[in-house]
Amino acid sequence: MLDDSKRTWGGVSRALHWILGVLIIGMIAYGWWMNHVPSRPDRFFYRSIHADIGYIILLLTALRLVWKLLNPTPALPAGTPLWLRAGARINQWSLYVMTFLVGILGWAHSGAHKPDYADFFGLFRVPQFTVENRQNAHDYEDWHIYMAYVLLALIALHIFGALYHRFIKRDGVLRRMIDGQPI
Repeated sequence: MLDDSKRTWGGVSRALHWILGVLIIGMIAYGWWMNHVPSRPDRFFYRSIHADIGYIILLLTALRLVWKLLNPTPALPAGTPLWLRAGARINQWSLYVMTFLVGILGWAHSGAHKPDYADFFGLFRVPQFTVENRQNAHDYEDWHIYMAYVLLALIALHIFGALYHRFIKRDGVLRRMIDGQPI
């Protein structure tokens, strides 16, 4: 089943969820590593790869959001307290917002940085929406990093919630994102 239902996540949502999860966590780790490697001649290469994967994450997040808006969201188990339902929804939407914000700030940094990171794996140039400006590039990069840490905190909360449902509640919420089994 590719489409979502009121009882479980479909194959498209599950695939996008896990692909984005791996890419985003990998990008945060790669970004941290990249910023803690001493300056080297190939530093631009690493930053270019980071930007290219960031463009992919923005695209996949947009596709995931469109898919989410066109499909029902599976309900949490009956008896889930209102505060927990609200917290889950706030966390999920915050993950989308912060993923976009981190990506847009990185993209803004690309356009303001000289040279820019617009060359997408050597295939074409990604249009830039900011202009070259050293101070702006620095500011965009700082905010990109700060918001990546906020995104990481939201991811940790999301993972904690999944583990809570798996090991404490044992209600099948995590299983339906893994194999699509309804609860």
